[in-house]
Amino acid sequence: MIEVGNVLVHEDIIKNDFVCNLTKCKGICCIEGDAGAPLLERETAILREIYPKVKPYMTEAGIQAIEEQGTHVIDADGDLTTTCVDGNKECAYVTWENGITKCAIEKAYEQGEVDWKKPISCHLYPIRTTHYPEFDVLHYDRWHICHDACTFGKELGVPVYKFLKDPLIREYGEDWYKQLELVVATV
Repeated sequence: MIEVGNVLVHEDIIKNDFVCNLTKCKGICCIEGDAGAPLLERETAILREIYPKVKPYMTEAGIQAIEEQGTHVIDADGDLTTTCVDGNKECAYVTWENGITKCAIEKAYEQGEVDWKKPISCHLYPIRTTHYPEFDVLHYDRWHICHDACTFGKELGVPVYKFLKDPLIREYGEDWYKQLELVVATV
């Protein structure tokens, strides 16, 4: 682990390469899994507030899931997550463009309808965060469906932390990211 401020960063985030390759995977991470995307408590209020503006970008199945279950749910492990269609597969906020998943929240953001891009867990993926009262721990989540992203990242020579520069800055700030780069340079 590498310590940067009050965040512990697993070395796999530094040592492994990763660049999403949506032409290969089609964004399957948004429709596979055992629950929706993890949410922070503060994000649940945002989802409730922006839902009316995001709704026009959603599929009928996604809208139905939200109308029946709410903008977020508590999963089987007791964690806050995005709502899923049919229980635990496709995220209710998934929409499609040319056979590739796209986040309806992000579409609304890109159109200037909302000022929140998407849940930070989605933006940071394949990094997963464990929150403790005094610090956060960032882990690299390996998932077989991301094999093409690992291969593409290796081809391009882009480590996970560089691929996720924008969401890391979104969550921890530019100064923190600069500190991360300085620490990585000495490793």
